Amino acid sequence: MIFKEYIQTKKCIIIKNSEKEKNFTTELIKAIKRIYTDNITSKEVFKQIIHEFANNMDRIWFKNSKIVNITKYSKSWWNKECNRELERYQALKHVRD
Repeated sequence: MIFKEYIQTKKCIIIKNSEKEKNFTTELIKAIKRIYTDNITSKEVFKQIIHEFANNMDRIWFKNSKIVNITKYSKSWWNKECNRELERYQALKHVRD
């Protein structure tokens, strides 16, 4: 039986070691430092603080990320370690823990 499956064709990324990654990290650290915790008097207040931080983190992520299209040729994440692990698996038929 074949099941219909949704395959994501776009995603947001920040390129490793880029200026955008540095900006994201710097802005996120500033957002963490701005979290005021002296007023946490209840579970509801705590949830509100976490919700605000999550919104800030989303805003910072989307400000510094870019949308990329994923195609059948997209393999930018595949590296030499992936090749070694695939070859090891093909030889031993065992997935490393």
